[in-house]
Amino acid sequence: MKPKLFLITPPFTQLNTPYPATAYIKGFLNTINIESVQADLGIEVILKLFSKEGMQRLFAIRNTKSLTPNAQRILALQDEYIKTIDSVIAFLQGKNPTLALQICQEDFLPEASRFVQLEELDWTFGTMGTQDKAKHLATLYLEDISDFIVECVDSNFGFSRYAERLGRSANSFDELYAALQQEPTYIDGVLLSILKQKIETIQPTMFLISVPFPGNLYAAFRSAQWVKKHYPSIKISMGGGFPNTELRSLSDPRVFEFFDYITLDDGELPIELLCNLISNPPPLEGLGEVKRTFLLENGKVVYKNNSTRSDYKQSQVGTPDYSDLLLDNYISVIEIVNPMHRMWSDGRWNKLTMAHGCYWGKCTFCDISLDYIKVYEPVAAKLIVDRIEELSQSTGQNGFHFVDEAAPPALMREVALEILRRKLAVTWWTNIRFEKSFTQDLCLLLKASGCIAVSGGLEVASDRLLQLIDKGVTVEQVARVTRNFTQAGVMVHAYLMYGYPTQTIQETVDSLEMVRQLFEAGVLQSGFWHQFAMTAHSPVGMYPEKFGVVKETKTVGTFANNDINYVDKTGIDHNKFSFGLKKSLFNFMHGICLDYELQDWFEFKIPKTKILPDFIANALEEANPFAIKPTAKIVWLGGNPAVAHFTKSKKGNSWEMMTLTFHDKKESFTIQTNKEEGEWLVALLQKTAIKTGNKGITFQEIKADFETHFEDFELFWYAKPVHTLREFGLLVL
Repeated sequence: MKPKLFLITPPFTQLNTPYPATAYIKGFLNTINIESVQADLGIEVILKLFSKEGMQRLFAIRNTKSLTPNAQRILALQDEYIKTIDSVIAFLQGKNPTLALQICQEDFLPEASRFVQLEELDWTFGTMGTQDKAKHLATLYLEDISDFIVECVDSNFGFSRYAERLGRSANSFDELYAALQQEPTYIDGVLLSILKQKIETIQPTMFLISVPFPGNLYAAFRSAQWVKKHYPSIKISMGGGFPNTELRSLSDPRVFEFFDYITLDDGELPIELLCNLISNPPPLEGLGEVKRTFLLENGKVVYKNNSTRSDYKQSQVGTPDYSDLLLDNYISVIEIVNPMHRMWSDGRWNKLTMAHGCYWGKCTFCDISLDYIKVYEPVAAKLIVDRIEELSQSTGQNGFHFVDEAAPPALMREVALEILRRKLAVTWWTNIRFEKSFTQDLCLLLKASGCIAVSGGLEVASDRLLQLIDKGVTVEQVARVTRNFTQAGVMVHAYLMYGYPTQTIQETVDSLEMVRQLFEAGVLQSGFWHQFAMTAHSPVGMYPEKFGVVKETKTVGTFANNDINYVDKTGIDHNKFSFGLKKSLFNFMHGICLDYELQDWFEFKIPKTKILPDFIANALEEANPFAIKPTAKIVWLGGNPAVAHFTKSKKGNSWEMMTLTFHDKKESFTIQTNKEEGEWLVALLQKTAIKTGNKGITFQEIKADFETHFEDFELFWYAKPVHTLREFGLLVL
């Protein structure tokens, strides 16, 4: 029997764009001619809930317990919510842009407790256009309704997660199992009604559920439970980020009342082998060939990895396929005025990967022992850009989020060159390491190719701790790289960490001062503080004694095992820093309160910083290295100049000169040289232009060629004409 697969992402992940796992798998299945249909049940449930009919049902079935004043207010305004909901959702889907004018008058939307913060945020709207302000107000309106749902309908509800508490650190399956024995909630009912219609229409032989986060886990089990009960012949498999990190030591057989298989790590080959197993079952149980798969045999959970086949190369997995997904129905929201978080939640992004795994793969807080980090395999730049073109055409969207652990600088350079070579207009952003490879010129190239933002881990802004983390960077280096991106016009977001093992209070204060100075210098535009979490598959989790921490739990659970409770030998309560760090950062991002004393952000006594007030400013003053590597590639981003000749005379002597006039997108500029050097320069710009057929030319080759015609290359290269060209797009990469 030929397999037919149904792939879902259960509620809830993002509202603005689909999580890419099912699109990746569907793209692969296309390459091996296996039929599949995919759905993002998260957005479909949201659109059912947040509709005129959905709101009428919500208000009708709400519980009658004593309500908070906020819920009472929303209930009293129910007619206004029912009246406005469809037009607001259409606006957030980009289908009703003129509604922004009415929303911004602030007498259109009913307002409850979420709008109280508007008085604090009013000053931020000076930098926001009408559409953005309206999106933010509409987001607050949706959050008010969400608060009502949580209080009066389903306490597990959340826009980007559902019953997350049941999935987070669930060493035992007991609590989740008990919840699944209860009657389905109202939200469950909406989910299952959509699932029922899909299953009846698609009639799959296999049901694949991707579970990226703890907040998807409960809905994944509810979905599997319903299919098991009503369609027992359909085989059900789970994969994705949650099982890859949390379920690696699974042993509770009750899980397999819901699922037939749970696969780990890259899903392509495991899924193909399961399709073969289901289509051509072996005569005896246990003989089938599988890859990295948990299943039940003789009532016990077994992990089988008996296939000798190697995983597919990244060049073989195909282009992600977003067909079947309701791409026009996603909603863009602006939850908080954080530039990078706004990109996460606003706008549709096609997700792609430049390289599987992490080319650095050393950070001690990271799951570097797992394949998704450990197995590094880059994709060829031409193939990446082929996929960009294919996805732009199939989705109608030219925005791309490269979801790499850390995109490799050399590959980013080649991708940028290929985008420019093909004259594509795309917008993209990705995650990086702040390493010195990101020179001013590389940042300019990336910007020219459409890169608008990068995010990277500064983590703990302390050189001692960065060394302990094995980050491979220093704070000074981070400062210079963020400057290079900022000067190129690329937004920079920093992931920040506090509470790393052995981190002292002094180091936390000094980290905050480093961050303050980075914002003060204008080289950082966005950031977010995370408290350190110890995971089982990181070096800290595997060898805690090396990092001055003690595990609280010694036993391995029967269900999820990743987050580890621990005691730091310093005895410091890092939780108490959370509010002050986040409040200060919020203000720094808006360019205010940079002159406050650090003590002002905390209600308890902190030590004075030991960081000099000009530490970052001094780091930024260090000039870029003067020397150019002979192997550096020279690239010209501009166009061909208009050439004019004239004669220059002085003290009875005359010689021919050239004026080269260039037009870039913003302005025109000219340079003058003698005729011979000018002609050589025009030829050089043609050789270094980014176009099909140009293989690129190195600095050494340019120098050698110049010296076959003229003398003193350095005098020419560092003179005003070339200096001007360097300012307008003659790059050394």
